Amino acid sequence: MSTTPALEIQDLRKTYDNGVEALKGVSLTVKPGDFFALLGPNGAGKSTLIGAVSSLVNPSAGRIDVFGVDLQARRSEAMRLVGLVPQEINFNMFEQPFDICVNYAGFYGIERAEAEQRAERELKAAQLWDKARVMSRTLSGGMKRRLMIARAMMTQPKLLILDEPTAGVDIEIRRSMWRTLKEVNAAGTTVILTTHYLEEAESLCRNLAIIDKGRIIEQGPMKSLLAKLDVEAFVLDVDGQLPSTLPQIDGLKLEASDDHTLVLEMPRSRDMNGVFAALDGAGIRVRSLRNQTNRLEELFVRLTGQAQEQQA
Repeated sequence: MSTTPALEIQDLRKTYDNGVEALKGVSLTVKPGDFFALLGPNGAGKSTLIGAVSSLVNPSAGRIDVFGVDLQARRSEAMRLVGLVPQEINFNMFEQPFDICVNYAGFYGIERAEAEQRAERELKAAQLWDKARVMSRTLSGGMKRRLMIARAMMTQPKLLILDEPTAGVDIEIRRSMWRTLKEVNAAGTTVILTTHYLEEAESLCRNLAIIDKGRIIEQGPMKSLLAKLDVEAFVLDVDGQLPSTLPQIDGLKLEASDDHTLVLEMPRSRDMNGVFAALDGAGIRVRSLRNQTNRLEELFVRLTGQAQEQQA
């Protein structure tokens, strides 16, 4: 695989006509083949950054390279490498999925015969081939989202950008889309995901950047960033029913989520065997445990809070 970055952004700045400085010198690098998360609170600059990378926003300064192609100098060439899945459903509801995909390919100069072959391939990959000739408005919410991905893949982009792709959908649809995106990435496409569902980013992505108030405040491998947390959280399933009053054990934070489940927070340096012994001494026998999946949320809240304190 090429070592040329899939996306390289250098000192990107954007100031709108009303004086709002949305991007304040953003620099980041996304490796080829990566599954990358871009996180940030509302108004942090995510949409402006995605808009700049997809050529929908003209930056005030800085440079964007897509697989080594300068976006500003060679826009058409760069855009052929990028597929964008916006948050809003933006295809014609009165067109058929097959026609939506074929017509989209036509905008990029792809011959119709080739476009039809690609439409069949991408709709099958999105598990929509049996819906290829129905009216798109009859599709379920999850199918419409998958159709957006199939359409974006019609140009065979090397970089796929998804802006809040699972916003407002139920957990079943979300997990179905996770499988689709994992397959797209496994096939070699670099994926950049913006999301407010932090468990989604932790489950899917290998690297991430957190943007706040127009600046990147943290970036790096997911595992390395999560390792910065000095506490770990576990969900414990216990035998029998928990006591009405939980014991006070030095250095541990215990909360009952129901009569048979305990949420435990403990320092990373704490020995787990000692924890089990302390709980057993309090009459609580642990049957099984699993990691609580809100570690990224804790890191996100901590980092954005620190950034706000520094800028205050």
